[in-house]
Amino acid sequence: MLPDFRVRQRDYLLEISRALTQELDLDKLLERILQISLEMLAGQAGLIALRNLESWQIRVSSGLPPAFLRFLEPQFAQITIDEDPEDAELKEINRLLGNYTRAVSMGRLSSVGLPLITGQKILGVIFVFREFAAFSPNDRALLASFADQAAIAVKNAQLYTQVENDHRRVTGLLDSAADGILILTQDLRVESANQSFSFIYGIPSVELIGKPHDELIRWAKPPHGLTLSQAIADGWPLTPHATLYVEGDLARESNPIPIPVGITYAPLMSEEGKLVNIITTVRDITRFRQADELKSTFISVISHELKTPVALIKGYVGTLRRDDARWDKEIVKESLQVIEEEADRLSEYIENLLDVTRLQADGFSLKRNDTQVADIIQRVADRMQTQTVHHKIVVDIPQPLPIIVADDTRIDQVITNLVSNSIKYAPGGEIRIKAGRKGDNLIICVTDEGPGIDANDAPYVFDRFYRAPDATRQTKGAGLGLFLARSIVSAHGGRIWIDSEVGKGARICFCLPVTTEE
Repeated sequence: MLPDFRVRQRDYLLEISRALTQELDLDKLLERILQISLEMLAGQAGLIALRNLESWQIRVSSGLPPAFLRFLEPQFAQITIDEDPEDAELKEINRLLGNYTRAVSMGRLSSVGLPLITGQKILGVIFVFREFAAFSPNDRALLASFADQAAIAVKNAQLYTQVENDHRRVTGLLDSAADGILILTQDLRVESANQSFSFIYGIPSVELIGKPHDELIRWAKPPHGLTLSQAIADGWPLTPHATLYVEGDLARESNPIPIPVGITYAPLMSEEGKLVNIITTVRDITRFRQADELKSTFISVISHELKTPVALIKGYVGTLRRDDARWDKEIVKESLQVIEEEADRLSEYIENLLDVTRLQADGFSLKRNDTQVADIIQRVADRMQTQTVHHKIVVDIPQPLPIIVADDTRIDQVITNLVSNSIKYAPGGEIRIKAGRKGDNLIICVTDEGPGIDANDAPYVFDRFYRAPDATRQTKGAGLGLFLARSIVSAHGGRIWIDSEVGKGARICFCLPVTTEE
């Protein structure tokens, strides 16, 4: 028959061995270790303290008064962490617990404590307290054997906790990334997919797991660059840093409209040089594509709109300078008028382009002052009436307007652009500029008797370089007037909108805040 303590030792060591394989939650494991320690040594109280990079911390306790623990915790936190702690730190802990235990129990409690050590590294300490009966060498031997097993369990639980924390951090990082990310296995199946890719592709992340890469990444038309399959067929990757980039229109099952994307593939290699995973980053490049298209539109529109007045000016000047012809005064006057009009148009284009550039750089710099909008409206009406014989410009201000704080030059520019558009697009008739106060806003509307604005064009007329298809064929322009008008109104804290019906003329209104003094 084995002695009783040997039987207990065997049973408890089997118990901790089971805990090793079954329990990976660190807090639950520590509670179980302390419970076994107390049962094994018939202890009334105990604690386990763990050592981290910065300090010692009491992680679990049993049977100790809360006041005693509140006193001990800051004492443990102040123990200096050394690179070689085996002697200094443990001696300090033993001294600390021994002194306070004797003081609190008046010598009635005895204690035994042993370090949790794995691979010559101290993870923590177990302390067991019991009343009156001193701990025997057999008790200490039993606890020492138990502590060796407990240390392995604690180390495994710490490693598991670290892995779980790392996994949560990586998952959080992937899900917070703006780009779609896929992690592919060696056989090019999806191992993980983040929320951004799910949003781009239109399928929940859980439904993407296990799908083959080529089933998800399908191109609506041949992309720019090697596809992943083509690259692998050519021997990719040869090195751990051999990234691959391909760009094109991604076809999606959830949406018939392809989405432009740029995909970067980065290999994850083992130390032996074997492919472990492929990190796939999918970026929605719709805005970049739109920027390229906008740039192309800009070059096309501006080159055409600038070339036209330059060609006319050059043509009329060349004609007037011919030595073999004599022109009467009326022809010279008409030619010079065309030259002047085209020069004004050229100047307007250039000024609008400069305004757009300034707006993109840092916004409009407004020179605000007390402004009477009624005076601006009348001034614009008088000036623009000289530009047309087919329209009658009417000012409609039924009540006196309040003075507002605004940039009068910019407000003049907005009203001029609106009236200019009416002159361009309405073949004739009345152009009415109406203004009035409504609540805390001053509302100005420009109405004409032209064909109006098509509902399909209405959402885009304030966009940069946008021109309706019919307008592009019938009138000249760069599509900047309404864009600048909206930008100026917004800079004043107002808004601009379309209020018209097709066939009943165009009506564009904007509002400006009224500053009142109490």
